[in-house]
Amino acid sequence: MNDRIRVREVRLIDAEGRQVGIVVTEEARRMATEAGKDLVEVAPDARPPVCKIMDYGKFKYEQRKKTHSGKKVHHAKLKEVRLRPKTEQHDYEVKLRHAKEFLAKGDKVQICLMFRGREMVHKDRGEALLSRFIADLADLAKVERSGPYEGKRMTVLLTHK
Repeated sequence: MNDRIRVREVRLIDAEGRQVGIVVTEEARRMATEAGKDLVEVAPDARPPVCKIMDYGKFKYEQRKKTHSGKKVHHAKLKEVRLRPKTEQHDYEVKLRHAKEFLAKGDKVQICLMFRGREMVHKDRGEALLSRFIADLADLAKVERSGPYEGKRMTVLLTHK
C-alpha cells in the first residue's frame, strides 16, 4: 500500500475501476493522492503487479463486515412447556403457540405434563392432552423421545422436522 510498493512500474486501475495501463509507481502514487485515496497492490504476483486506487480503510471495513455477517448461527436450546391435566383451552392455545415459536427458531421443545395429588388417578386425561398437543404440532415437529412416567411427570421431547 502507498509507500510500501517498491517496484518501478505497476499496472494501474483507477478509482472507477477502469484500467489505466502500465504506469511508473511514482506517477500512480501521485494520482492516488490527487484523488484523496490510497494506492493498493491487489495482485502482487502478476508482472507488473496490479495496483488499484481505492479508499483502503473503507475496503478493510467492508471486508471485516462481510466476514462477521456470516457468523450468526442459532444454537438449538432446550425449551420446556409445562402442562397439567386440568389445563384449560385458552392456556393450552398459548402454550401451543409458544411451542410453535420455539420450534420455528430451531429449538427443541420438551413437553412436561405434571400431575399433582389425586390427579394421578386420571392418567388417561393427561395422556389424551399430551397426544393432542403432539398432534397439533405434527406439521412442525417430530417426537424425538417419549419417556415413561418419571414420578408424577410425563415428558416428551420434540424436534423441528
